[in-house]
Amino acid sequence: MSKRIIIGISGASGVIYGIRMLEMLRAIGGVETHLVMSRYARMNIEIETPYTPQDVEALADEVHNFSNQAASISSGSFKTDGMVIAPCSMKTLSGIVNSASDSLLVRAADVVLKEQRRLVLMPREVPLHVGHCKLLYEAAQLGAVMAPPMPAFYNQPQTIDDLINHSVGRVLDLFDLDTGTLKRWEGLQSQSAKPQENEEADESKTTHKVFGVN
Repeated sequence: MSKRIIIGISGASGVIYGIRMLEMLRAIGGVETHLVMSRYARMNIEIETPYTPQDVEALADEVHNFSNQAASISSGSFKTDGMVIAPCSMKTLSGIVNSASDSLLVRAADVVLKEQRRLVLMPREVPLHVGHCKLLYEAAQLGAVMAPPMPAFYNQPQTIDDLINHSVGRVLDLFDLDTGTLKRWEGLQSQSAKPQENEEADESKTTHKVFGVN
């Protein structure tokens, strides 16, 4: 049985996360995608990526106008498996927390929450002031999953694409969707990887080793 997932792209920097998610979902198949993008998301697509908004729309099964409150995804009776907002701006986060459904993006997220489906937010802002932190906390209290795109390094990424793919893959894990792109942690596999008892920790050497500096 196929899944149905809503992908929202807001105006925060990092629109590539939403784009890559659509690409991965199309590649694995069996997932019906519904896309809604804000006006500033469309602008950022052209600023940050080689794509056009039309290119991104072509990746989705159905595209909804940001202002169309009569769209199918604005109703709880339209069954979905949940929604991801990637990236999620602080404005969009505030709208979700306060149920200020003045756009289809926020309304769809509000519906997912009220129907007790999975809402995953990828907030993209730094640094965070206390107001931002409060919004993140309150969204989590409402049931949203906070999944900021924080890079992992145990998978030894070599490119920016590696970092993006890992963050997106981990979010799709939350929907039991395996893209086959994740290098998963399986524990230390060799004795040589274990520190010797008489070996003193050298933080400076460890830092240099992680970042590939001799």
